[in-house]
Amino acid sequence: MSATILNPTKWASRAGAAGSDYAAGVAGTAKDWGALTAAAEGNYAQGVNDAIGRKAFGKGVLKAGTAKWKANASNLGASRYPQGVQAGVQAYSDGFGPYAQKLATLQYPPRGPKGSPQNINRTAAVATALNSLKTKGV
Repeated sequence: MSATILNPTKWASRAGAAGSDYAAGVAGTAKDWGALTAAAEGNYAQGVNDAIGRKAFGKGVLKAGTAKWKANASNLGASRYPQGVQAGVQAYSDGFGPYAQKLATLQYPPRGPKGSPQNINRTAAVATALNSLKTKGV
């Protein structure tokens, strides 16, 4: 086993300096990421089902623990969140836009008195409309 693998400080220093190599690799590839990834759907399903069978999700969460989650969310997530939001404005608009339009044009059933079971019909109308848009595109 190489010394770099056994030395986390050296690994972090070298890997941390590889950002431009990473960007060049992405820009320079001739491979069609989308087509290759879509073609691997069966492998994805098999891997997810295997992980479910091993209960890997829960085990991984418990192994990492709440303290690690809090530390990473506070130290990394908080500083990266604003940049991620700004980078995702167009994707958010593209993704949520059809749902916002559906909600804006939805005809709601009449409102009942506070606490009335009739008001559940309004919630059901929203759930039905949004689910139909998500699953059927209408």
